[in-house]
Amino acid sequence: MKRNVIILTLGAAIFVTGCNATPTNSPAAQNDLTSTNTMKFPLQRTEEEWRKLLTPEQYHVLREAGTERAFTGKYWDTKTPGEYRCAACGEILFKSADKFDSHCGWPSFSEVAALGKVIERKDTSYGMIRTEVLCGNCGSHLGHVFDDGPGPKGLRYCINSASIDLGDTNLPSFKPSEKK
Repeated sequence: MKRNVIILTLGAAIFVTGCNATPTNSPAAQNDLTSTNTMKFPLQRTEEEWRKLLTPEQYHVLREAGTERAFTGKYWDTKTPGEYRCAACGEILFKSADKFDSHCGWPSFSEVAALGKVIERKDTSYGMIRTEVLCGNCGSHLGHVFDDGPGPKGLRYCINSASIDLGDTNLPSFKPSEKK
């Protein structure tokens, strides 16, 4: 009985986090950046402004580093071509050509759209060491990156569907004039 409880607990922890270890071939694997509260991003908004612009689920994922349940997000299994934008600011982050099925329950990408679009920092939450990925424009939490992906870089950007929008340039929060 005790063994079953331990196995179930470990299984639940793996399922909830959808992750394993810090990628060793990721440039940020060695860096421990400060929190987004002290980091400066081109697009700055107060948390009150973010709450008004985002749905409660988006706010939880993007601003509180939450995670949606596996296999529930709108993009985990989509094959629709296009560009994936930050749901908070509209910045292009990933391209559908780099999306692959990792069987983890979240959208997975092997590349970012361009250098600087996504930034990484060390995440030691929940007793694990992982690499969190943030939007380089507004600092919103997107998900995590792992070193078990395909291709020459071997990376898997495991991204919450709530943190991205597929090809939508008319996001209410996306106003290019606000970029500084």
